Amino acid sequence: MHHRYDVLVVGAGGAGLMAALYAAKGNVSVACISKLYPTRSHTGAAQGGIGAALGNVAEDHWEWHMFDTVKGGDYLTDQDAAEVFSKDIIDAVYELEHMGLPFSRTPEGKIAQRKFGGHTRDFGKAAVERSCYAKDRTGHMILQTLYQQNVKSGTTFYNEYHVTDLLIENGRCRGVVAYDLATGELHTFHAKAVILAAGGYGRVFKITSNALTLTGDLMSIYYRKGLPLEDMEFYQFHPTGLAKLGILVTEGIRGEGGILRNANGERFMERYAPTIKDLAPRDIVSRSIVTEIREGRGVGLDKDAVHIDLTHLPREVIEGKLAEITDLARTYLGQDPVKDLVAIQPTAHYAMGGIPTDLNGLCLSDGQGGSVEGLYAAGEQACVSLHGANRLGTNSLGDLIVFGRRAGTYAAQYARQVEFADLPENPLRESQEMFDALRASKGSDNAATIRKELQESMMNNVGIFRNGPDMERQVGIIQELKARYKNVGVSDPSRRYNSELIEAMELGFMLDCAEAMTSSALNRKESRGAHDREDYRDRDDANWLKHTMAYKDLNNDGQVIIGYKDVALKGFTRAFEPKPRVY
Repeated sequence: MHHRYDVLVVGAGGAGLMAALYAAKGNVSVACISKLYPTRSHTGAAQGGIGAALGNVAEDHWEWHMFDTVKGGDYLTDQDAAEVFSKDIIDAVYELEHMGLPFSRTPEGKIAQRKFGGHTRDFGKAAVERSCYAKDRTGHMILQTLYQQNVKSGTTFYNEYHVTDLLIENGRCRGVVAYDLATGELHTFHAKAVILAAGGYGRVFKITSNALTLTGDLMSIYYRKGLPLEDMEFYQFHPTGLAKLGILVTEGIRGEGGILRNANGERFMERYAPTIKDLAPRDIVSRSIVTEIREGRGVGLDKDAVHIDLTHLPREVIEGKLAEITDLARTYLGQDPVKDLVAIQPTAHYAMGGIPTDLNGLCLSDGQGGSVEGLYAAGEQACVSLHGANRLGTNSLGDLIVFGRRAGTYAAQYARQVEFADLPENPLRESQEMFDALRASKGSDNAATIRKELQESMMNNVGIFRNGPDMERQVGIIQELKARYKNVGVSDPSRRYNSELIEAMELGFMLDCAEAMTSSALNRKESRGAHDREDYRDRDDANWLKHTMAYKDLNNDGQVIIGYKDVALKGFTRAFEPKPRVY
């Protein structure tokens, strides 16, 4: 099957839907490909809110938000991106309101705002109410709102299609190839501009808040073309996931007054962040929790969790503003936040790195400003480097909206200016060969077994705390798993709804993402943001204030090549911080 559109969006989460909507506003034909029905996309799991300096509850300014974003990113954030974001998100939130998103309200009828970890007033002096929210279902409401707007705008959707290849030739993207789950057929999508917005790759870890579909497909495909992935070593562990399950417990639960307690009932964050305690940035809270567990103050049968305490809060706050997580705790743990302490542990949550882009979403081909013509990216899959070394809470939803909008706008603008480029000869070849190899393999290795070994080893060796020997071991483990993956076969020969075939394909993508991540982390010999090395405890701006660019060497058995890209600086440095630096 063959399809042709001016702009093609891959992914129907918040970034993809915003990009599609704004591309459609540009008077071009738009289609959106999604693994899932759009409103089931992973953006729907985002609970806490969108940070924007509206000032509805307390005085706030975009400059303060920009500073918190840069500081939260441990100064690896590109500050031009942080400035654009902190300004644009204010207008974007009001735009969502006008589209019909049902934000929670203040008594005066304004959009309600609450405190969130790392958000401060007056450049770090105290916490500030900046998170705009819809109870604890903010992401779900964004999806519903944007999907309705896309239906209204005439966007064409291809649901349950899995993209298997990017058609890039002579430095220009000409479309994609996708597998239709319902028919088992490969489809060619010819486009003037393609926007990648298919989410992260958190399934490489054993304990994760990420949905089963987040396997880094498009990151891997981009990487296989010899193109770079940026800052893959920086992966955020959210401090509060439901114990054993990884299901996200929103940071809003601490914004509303939740307290972290160890096995002794102690409010331990007073020891690690005496100023803002439980509202410290996520990397600090995650490391603090793991330290408590390591030192024998964990809870549960395995002593590998801590408690979040809401019992001092009014029932109407818990069951009103935090309704979703209250229901999840009751359902999956049998713990009622109204009267019980709830067991939580850090969970792999968010990729700061990904496909490098400029401020307009255009995909970069190197660290010197080269680009792939006609190819854009937005959301967690992209790395405009808004988040630097550690994303500030609420900035994920803001990122989707601001940079999804910019990618859609500029992709449509580009599509209006160019003609369709010719497709490569036999565009289905690589995808067909991949599927044929999986179907024809008689190998004894099982994809599920390899996936389990990958997830457990990544959690152990490239998790919250890292060191050289563990990561060197993980490089070897990944090489071994990739060799075994060549012998993976599928027992189901059918083409339609072959989930075994899809999972085998996704495992290959996950192995690529894990390879780029581990090699980048081993190479960065410092601790910064979410990248915490026990053998290099200090942050080293003299040598490591730069972005990592990981490439697959297509001429040398796929070895990882590490390059670099400069950080865009614009006024904020550590010297700007209030002294002493205490969270």
